[in-house]
Parts: sequence; C-alpha cells; structure tokens
Amino acid sequence: MTRLYAGEPAVGRWRAVPVTEVLALLGRPRVLAVDGRSGGGKTTVARRLAAAVPGAIVLHTDDVAWYHAFFDWADLMRDGILAPLRAGEDVAYRPPAWDERGRDGAITASAASPLVIVEGVGIGRRELSAYVDALLWVQTDEDEARRRGLARDGADAAGFWAEWQAAEDPFQAEQRPWERAGLIVSGAPDIPHDPRSELAISRHA
Repeated sequence: MTRLYAGEPAVGRWRAVPVTEVLALLGRPRVLAVDGRSGGGKTTVARRLAAAVPGAIVLHTDDVAWYHAFFDWADLMRDGILAPLRAGEDVAYRPPAWDERGRDGAITASAASPLVIVEGVGIGRRELSAYVDALLWVQTDEDEARRRGLARDGADAAGFWAEWQAAEDPFQAEQRPWERAGLIVSGAPDIPHDPRSELAISRHA
C-alpha cells in the first residue's frame, strides 16, 4: 500500500498510456513543469517525455537553486528562464551563485525547441504557473522516495535528507501543486506499465 506524504491525497484509478498520449492529454504544451517529491521519479518522467519529442530539452530546478536556496528561487527561474521562453527568446542563463563560485557554462534553452520540460521540486509553485503551459505531479510512496534519494546521494546524506524534508514538507503542504496538475503520474515501480514507452497516469488528484 502506498504511503503518501501528509496532505497529499490518493488519486483515482491508474492507467498505462503511451508517452505521446500523455503530452496530447496536456494539450501538447511547449513549456511543461514536472513536480513531485525528492527521489520521486521526476527526472525519469521528464526524460521519457522528452525522448518522445525530437528537439525537446529538459532543465532542472537544481541548477537554478545551486548554492542559492532550497526553495527561494522563484524569481531566478522566472526572470532567467521562464519569462524569456514565454517571450520567444533563447535562454543562456547563469544564476548568481554560478558566477560567485566559478561554475562553468550556462543553463541554455532554444526558443525554437518544441518542448521545454522543467523538472524539480517546487517548479509547480503558484507564482510560476503563468509561465508554464502545463503541470505534471509525480506521486510516489514516501518510503520509496527516501530509499531512492539516499541511494542517489549516498548513505552519508541522511542528515541532509532530514534537513531537506524539514523544508520540503511545509513548502509542498502550503503550495499543494497536485491540485493544479493537469495529470498525476505514478513514480512507483509497482504500477503496471511498460517503462520504455508508457507512463501510469490518473486524471484527477
């Protein structure tokens, strides 16, 4: 039985659909936000969706938040990435911490891309909703998300995980992005679907 995070409702019946149908159900968005819990499978979902659209790109909130803040980065995301895309401009953005810490490169996105997916915890926040065309919420069992997160970050990251959750839990409880999501996608491995070509979805939270 799935153990959901506090405040997050169970959804209706899951069904497996082709990835291309997921995008069609969302109205074939140009800028798609993929939100969910840390370790919940957002990056995997974003990559599967991008693979279905030639020329699609995936951007990550972690790159904007890098050495900045857990969640206080909405203005950077808006002004550096989402507003330029909305205006039909190419993006080549270096958040302030990149300059301060000497990180090479930039976050780039072409205005000509048919699909830009921005994935990460917090991208479904209210203050950015006017800058994205659609939102997916990835719902995952709390214990499974923690297991994945620690496997990804290393067992010695348990302290950081606790610190992160102490910030993430109240943030998501206040924002409740699943209520604004066009579709809920399962991040759980036990919902029957073909991971090569399908996602398990529910239409309503």
